[in-house]
Amino acid sequence: MNFIAAFIFMFISFLLQSTLLSQFTVGGITPNLIIIVTASLGLLLGRRYGMISGFVVGLIVDIFFGRILGVYALLYMFVGYLNGFFRKILFPGDFKLPLALIIGSDLAFGHFCYIFLFFFKGDFEYIYYLTSIILPEVIYTTIIAIFYFPLIKWVFDKIKHHEEKDIEAIV
Repeated sequence: MNFIAAFIFMFISFLLQSTLLSQFTVGGITPNLIIIVTASLGLLLGRRYGMISGFVVGLIVDIFFGRILGVYALLYMFVGYLNGFFRKILFPGDFKLPLALIIGSDLAFGHFCYIFLFFFKGDFEYIYYLTSIILPEVIYTTIIAIFYFPLIKWVFDKIKHHEEKDIEAIV
């Protein structure tokens, strides 16, 4: 059941980010829903789910929008995997840790995108990229994450509760 829900969130996030939210840009920036979902899946379900979901959705982004096949798959895979390390320290009502991890993930993602897609091509305008793309995207993504992460968590909590009830019914 987790697999199906994860796939649905990845699919919806990809569609929203590439269609609807591209119409609501702020200064040409859209929120990175895929970072929110990938970080959330890693945090809520563990490293394996985070890594696999990040790779799959990253590969889809590479196919549709990437310049080099595999860059986004690699970056999103690492985001999901690294967030999975924090699964054991996540408390049920804690909202600060997931938000901090999403912010950190988006910051790291933006920096690695700059390195892989611009710096190696000879574009050394880091300050411009930081102030015009990375930081505005982090702020926009954080605002959306305040509402989107609780929805993701609620769905996976319901699935977990439903699975626990099924196990108790069997025993």
